[in-house]
Amino acid sequence: MLQSLTLAAVLTGSAATTLALLPKPAATASFPYSIIREEPESKVAILEAAPEKPKEKRLICKSCNANEKIALQKLQEWGIKDRNALATIMGNIRQESTFQPDVCEGGARTGYHGCRSGGFGLIQWTSSNRFHGLGTHAKKIGGDPSSIHTQLSYLLHEGDWKMIETEMMRPGRTIDDYMHLARKWIRWGHHGARTSFAHDYAYRFTVALVDA
Repeated sequence: MLQSLTLAAVLTGSAATTLALLPKPAATASFPYSIIREEPESKVAILEAAPEKPKEKRLICKSCNANEKIALQKLQEWGIKDRNALATIMGNIRQESTFQPDVCEGGARTGYHGCRSGGFGLIQWTSSNRFHGLGTHAKKIGGDPSSIHTQLSYLLHEGDWKMIETEMMRPGRTIDDYMHLARKWIRWGHHGARTSFAHDYAYRFTVALVDA
């Protein structure tokens, strides 16, 4: 019994000695820095102003109807700039068709294919070669022969117009001067109110700055 107690004491002492010799657990490491959350960089969109479109002076007609405005713009884009020249051309169109491109002579609005006799369109193309020339031109450009856009294109490409085009583009003349040229082009049989209409347009035109 005594031996057993002695052995237990020895073993206990040995365990204590062994525990004393074991290294102490390492202390928790202390980092010399802290974690900082990085915010994403702020991205600022820089909007550049679009370059300003160039402007040019052009005659406009605020009181004109839609077809008159289309014609006035087209004629100026073609290179006719003089107020009296523009007024003369438009006065003639007004006399011939009141700017209704689908009108047949006599006033019926038949469209190109429904007009069987007399003149047709903006300037009442009457002769066979001029009337059929409109249809041919429409097919060439893929347009409608009854539309104002196709007819203005035809008007400015037709041979009869080309005879006077250079003179109509020359500025500084009176309405009577331009009207004399226009008669060679349209070959009207009745003068009507075309000169009065021309003076009316010249009075109504105003100058404006528009996009070039």
